[in-house]
Amino acid sequence: MIYVVVGLAGIVGALLRYYLGLFVGALWNGLFPLATWLANIIGCFALGWLTAYLPRLRNLPPYVVTGLGTGLVGSFTTFSTFSVETVQLLHTSHLELALFYVFLSMCGGLLMAWIGFRLGQGRLHAQKEAAE
Repeated sequence: MIYVVVGLAGIVGALLRYYLGLFVGALWNGLFPLATWLANIIGCFALGWLTAYLPRLRNLPPYVVTGLGTGLVGSFTTFSTFSVETVQLLHTSHLELALFYVFLSMCGGLLMAWIGFRLGQGRLHAQKEAAE
């Protein structure tokens, strides 16, 4: 059953990423690889949230958790495209943009994963109230 769920969720994630690329491509024609960056940032948030929230649902079968994390989010995000796009920016002498892309992807990805994880735990709001 796990193979079916991961496969079906993977199809959905890949299609979502494809449509995101079409949508962003229709609005953005700059050098910065915005579609890939958005897919990865959204995916970092989603995986952080899923990782923290789904285990709290006692009746959810483990294969659904794996299907959503590995299948859906795993096929939606793309480290390989991020890497190739960075190499392409370097190859075309866009050093500053390549470094900015790497920095924004790493810092933004970690931040979004942390926010997603905290929200999944139900702790982001509680921490905010404690700080005030």
